[in-house]
Amino acid sequence: MRARPPEHQIRPIGPPLPGPAESSWLALWSDRLRHSAIVLLMAGLVLAAMVLFAGLAPARAVAGFICIVAAALVPWRLHNAVDTREEQLGVNPVHTAVVRAVVAGMPDPAVLLDRAGRVIHLNAAAAQLAPALRANEFAQFALRSPEFVTALREAIATAQPRRATYLDPVPVERWLELIITPVPVPTAFDGTEQCMLMTFHDQTPLRRVEEMRVDFVANASHELRTPLAALSGFIDTLLGPARDDAKARERFLGIMQTQAKRMARLIDDLLSLSRVELSAHVRPDSLVDIVPLIRQVIEGLESLAKERQVVIETELPAEAAMIAGDREELLRLFENLIENALKYGASGGRVNVSLASAASAEGTSEYRFVVRDFGPGIAPEHLPRLTERFYRVDVGDSRAQGGTGLGLSLVKHIVNRHRGRLLIESMLNKGATFTACFPPGKS
Repeated sequence: MRARPPEHQIRPIGPPLPGPAESSWLALWSDRLRHSAIVLLMAGLVLAAMVLFAGLAPARAVAGFICIVAAALVPWRLHNAVDTREEQLGVNPVHTAVVRAVVAGMPDPAVLLDRAGRVIHLNAAAAQLAPALRANEFAQFALRSPEFVTALREAIATAQPRRATYLDPVPVERWLELIITPVPVPTAFDGTEQCMLMTFHDQTPLRRVEEMRVDFVANASHELRTPLAALSGFIDTLLGPARDDAKARERFLGIMQTQAKRMARLIDDLLSLSRVELSAHVRPDSLVDIVPLIRQVIEGLESLAKERQVVIETELPAEAAMIAGDREELLRLFENLIENALKYGASGGRVNVSLASAASAEGTSEYRFVVRDFGPGIAPEHLPRLTERFYRVDVGDSRAQGGTGLGLSLVKHIVNRHRGRLLIESMLNKGATFTACFPPGKS
């Protein structure tokens, strides 16, 4: 029996199969022949007619037909993916996907217009800001602000940049600035097409910061002007009519001392607030046990509690409660919250101060410092504004209690710097509860 040859010596029967390169060339030629079938058919018919009726030699007709087939198979276009310049000339560069992607990627609401003011491209932010904007439609019909429409018409007429500001009062007061910038876009044959780019900028945060600054300066100057005027008036009285009146002098000096202390507290609170705001982005890294701090504050306020006939009830843990914090700022926070409860909730007769560990809404552990009074409470409309600077529920009562209007604002900033939360709950005639939540420190 003859031995079977090794597998690597076995040869298939028949012609070899075409490789990948040969297959691609065959597919390319067959595709070209298919696209040229009508031309080749007509050429064949014409040559056959010339052989039959014009006396053309069959050999010459066959040679001519072979030349026509060869011409049809020549790869006149080497790269199908690249458009010729003639085809590119018919595409407007403004309508390309690149321009659309650039407009869509702008962070602010942006709209690209043609020279007549029709929308070419707009991003999602612009569609949300002005839902009436549509591609290939005039933008001035979609803008409801007269200031914006006027600026757009002027930009179209003059081809110059324009700016306009508009206050949108509903649903929430919002300041918007429109900037219209002419954009010359290169076109075919070295020409340019004049387009316009509209961008909308939200000026609301800047406006609010400016308003807060103006209000702060006005309130601070007003708060300082009142005690200064009182001091100046009493000094003039003591130097004049009451110079020899011992009883009046003693009474006026007492009032002057009260006003001077009020000014000192106001300046102290302003300086403390400024220091906390300057370091608001820097989280304290020192570990502090807040239990002894709370006890220290309560001991320091015992005299005030006796004066107001208020009992301070405490519920503090026996173990340490460590957080990453600033000792002096935390003392100020605990003092402000407990002192406010003693002053404004004194009619309830008692104040409850507690500290406990609890789970936050995110499921993480936190320490909750709670101060609850049983006084008259706070109306619901005042709760969202309690932490604003110089905001008071009752201006007369606050000044009579020696308040500066900055205590809760300072508390809020201290809590924020310690990456915590401040919660305020209150009902009329049922007291108020202030809760400061702090994440536990990591040793």
